[in-house]
Amino acid sequence: MIRIEISLFLKNEPGELAKLTELLAGADINIDAITIQDASAYVQNLFEARGKSLKRYASPANYSSMRQDSAEFALTRLIVNNPQKVMDLLKAKNYLFDSKEVVVIDITNKPGELTKITKKFGEKQININYVYGSVSDSGGECLFVFCPEDVKSAAEIFENGY
Repeated sequence: MIRIEISLFLKNEPGELAKLTELLAGADINIDAITIQDASAYVQNLFEARGKSLKRYASPANYSSMRQDSAEFALTRLIVNNPQKVMDLLKAKNYLFDSKEVVVIDITNKPGELTKITKKFGEKQININYVYGSVSDSGGECLFVFCPEDVKSAAEIFENGY
């Protein structure tokens, strides 16, 4: 199923995630999935991509400075039950955020289930940019978020389940 993922930068400081989750809880927003990473890794990937394309948008010194500054932030990605409400809240509180479509699939927690899904992506020649998920008790349902290069085609693969 296609859902909206919200990406935002949080200060990499104690209590910042608590502030965000308190804001969402106060608005009766449920977080269905979340991943957090040091933003410097995200920025490093951007630098590497820029290097491969040979397109420079800033001097090497600027890139180095941006990488150091980015360690002060964490890249947070969320799947929530009401993305529009969350985006309105984030905008009102001056958070820097973006949104995009991703494919979200409920997977049974047993060996080989993730393989079934990733093989289908491969068979259709759809690259997965990143993935994150949850775990449950054995045999329970897990929620996995896939960011494929072609969201619409990927969602079509799983219209009738996996």
